Amino acid sequence: MYRYHPQIDPGTGEMFLPVSERGQQLLRNPLLNKGTAFPDSERDVFGLRGLVPPRVFTMEEQLPRVYQAYQEKKTDLERNIYLSSLQDRNETLFFRLLSEHLREMTPIIYTPVVAEGCRNWSRIFRRPRGLYITPEDRGRFDAVLRNAPTHPSVIVVTDNERILGIGDQGAGGMGIPIGKLALYTLGAGIHPARTLPISLDVGTDNEALLKDPVYIGWHKPRLRGDAYWSFVDEFVDAVKRVFPDVLLQWEDFGKNTSFRHLETHRDRICSFNDDIQGTAAVSVAGLMGAMRLLRERLRDQTIVLLGAGSAGVGIAKLIVDRMREEGATAAEAKARILTLDSQGLVVRGRAGLDEHKLEFAADPERVQGWGVRGDHLPLLDVVRHAKPSVLFGVSGQAGVFTREVIDAMSRHARRPIVLPLSNPTSCAEANPQDVIEWTDGRAIVATGSPFPDVHYAGRVRCIGQGNNVFIFPGVGLGAIVSGARRVTDGMFLASAQALAGCLTEERLASDCVYPAIDEVRRAARAVALAVAERAVKDGVAAPVPDVSRRIDAAMWTPEYLPYRPV
Repeated sequence: MYRYHPQIDPGTGEMFLPVSERGQQLLRNPLLNKGTAFPDSERDVFGLRGLVPPRVFTMEEQLPRVYQAYQEKKTDLERNIYLSSLQDRNETLFFRLLSEHLREMTPIIYTPVVAEGCRNWSRIFRRPRGLYITPEDRGRFDAVLRNAPTHPSVIVVTDNERILGIGDQGAGGMGIPIGKLALYTLGAGIHPARTLPISLDVGTDNEALLKDPVYIGWHKPRLRGDAYWSFVDEFVDAVKRVFPDVLLQWEDFGKNTSFRHLETHRDRICSFNDDIQGTAAVSVAGLMGAMRLLRERLRDQTIVLLGAGSAGVGIAKLIVDRMREEGATAAEAKARILTLDSQGLVVRGRAGLDEHKLEFAADPERVQGWGVRGDHLPLLDVVRHAKPSVLFGVSGQAGVFTREVIDAMSRHARRPIVLPLSNPTSCAEANPQDVIEWTDGRAIVATGSPFPDVHYAGRVRCIGQGNNVFIFPGVGLGAIVSGARRVTDGMFLASAQALAGCLTEERLASDCVYPAIDEVRRAARAVALAVAERAVKDGVAAPVPDVSRRIDAAMWTPEYLPYRPV
């Protein structure tokens, strides 16, 4: 039981929270602070009389004040800073405000605005949150982890190398675990006291940061090679000792490290990589929504993936799993997927090909049949010859889905499915408005960052957001409630199927293949239930009696509880 667990008075049936802090100590604890909402009785009992203004407000009366302050900020980055400051002083009010304005504020606390926060981290830094672990801490990782203010159920960790689409941000990458864990709380109701963001600050190769006099990170070039691998191994060993039951999420690691961490540690500690597996699940869910709209099978589609890094390969793997569920063999499924990297089409036998790209490298004989010349086959040539019905973008290359590419695709696809998923918004491979206009309204479009609805030919086309927030909070909650020993690929396929099942007929009617962002809590519950059940099926968890009720009981709602002194 974690420290902030509510209790029930056996005499009155009233729920309350036992609290040991008093006075300024209580006001400075963001997990307990109510600000002006402390009732008179608690002001007397906890030594708060005179420390807060005299008028007592309810949370409902506090909300308009903090929302007005939010609205008065001039830029999105200022709004992000304001919300961070609110979280630092009153977490319950922070999460209640977000839950009341999910559609408006989710892009502010996470993508796309979190990218600006990471870029400016050293300048906007106000108050530390989470743990920063550096190579100078080697030999004492256990002690550093025990400095965490709470005992977590979920850790999100990054080494800051590949932050969204903006690259190495050094210590600024901490904005990602903080934002992700806020979404765990918003979506799945994981109490904030049960979350811990961690930055493995192993230095940075971002010269601008190293030359910046106010940079707050470990001021060295990025750790590489055996020293880096042993550093991460030591970290995982320490987490296992200090927090043996925790779920660990790998986040925004580089393409050359993310696969190795996942494969090395997934059987050692209950963990997953959201960039690989979460992105794959939300992508497959969108495809399943599109298949439902078109009344077609995924196994019959031809898919081109621009981006063969962690996200692209993860998507390809889960698409194969889904196609196999529909009756295709693994070989048949892989033959329907083509991947491209910065050098063009990934072809088997190409010199210097990264190991993680081999599984989805194209057969050279297939390419020879296209009659094209040269070793570098760009996207346009691949689209012209492969005739895909689905085009994914996880490349971080803004605008690379040009009109020429979309025209080539739409000549063969009745309803082209175009998914420019790169984050933040500035890195999206195409603008949905353009794609819909270029295809005379035939395209089905979803994006990774939020875009406005498209008005075309008298119809409103809703642009669904393939946001990982629909997946990872529910995966985490399902793994925690089921007591899963590891996170399997089957659990992610189950999460994709559950998310696709949340798509309403009304959303489908506007060619939208994802639920609305304000449906994230309902989606997280459905995903958690599917994941918990699949964990049992996959043999990594024991059956949980009344798992649906247990999931509901585990989902925290941001409201003020009465306090009693201990």
